[in-house]
Amino acid sequence: MMSSPREHVRGHILIVEDEAHLALGMRYTLEQEQYRVTVAHDGTSALELVLKNPDDFDMIVLDIMLPGMNGYKVCGKIRENNIFIPIMILSVRTLPEDRAKAFEAGANQYLSKPFELDEFLARIRNLLDFRRKIQSYQGNDAEVERETEKEKSVLPETKKIGNFGDAHVDFETFEVTVRNQNVRLTALEMALLAYFYENQNRLISKEELLENVWKMPGDLNTRAPDQFILRLRKIFEPDPTRPVHFLTYRNAGYRFIKEP
Repeated sequence: MMSSPREHVRGHILIVEDEAHLALGMRYTLEQEQYRVTVAHDGTSALELVLKNPDDFDMIVLDIMLPGMNGYKVCGKIRENNIFIPIMILSVRTLPEDRAKAFEAGANQYLSKPFELDEFLARIRNLLDFRRKIQSYQGNDAEVERETEKEKSVLPETKKIGNFGDAHVDFETFEVTVRNQNVRLTALEMALLAYFYENQNRLISKEELLENVWKMPGDLNTRAPDQFILRLRKIFEPDPTRPVHFLTYRNAGYRFIKEP
């Protein structure tokens, strides 16, 4: 099949699937929908592709049970490297704990096998739409630095210095230390932290965060706040699995507690 002209390609999707017939079927379907597709058949090679050139991919369709490195680990490694490409997990596993583990690793969506083709394509469109809306925050370090001045507009005007737990934060200079170690936050992470600090102890909905930190519609279907809060927990919490500062209330929102 001849490749479509680049201007008509709707996005570049990485499929990570070890079952050759399933990978081939997804590739054919997506290319018919004018997507550019790359296929990896194991977790290790998929991770290498993403780390080598993260800006080349617009989203990832990721199986869990993979040779070399399972999908949970691939997803977690991608997020640990501060790469926020949308990720949709595909899996035959349907237990709630499997879904929870995927979302904790940083997945945006979870689709059980076998799946309906229409739902598969709709979820991809949803994630790519989300990708376009936050693309200004998805680039390399230089692009993040260009966003810094714009993001400072949402930082506290009265409280330039923040202290909680083992952390010291200067919201004006972006200097952060945790347990006497220097930590670098992206502009968006700093904006989220600042919003929490200015609204400490108050229950904040996901819609409010999307509108005031991400500057997006509050009804957007995305798990971006959850992923960024997981990142803040890994940085600031003494035990990220038992958070005391960044709390999540299911179906309600989030709360930042300065002094637990």
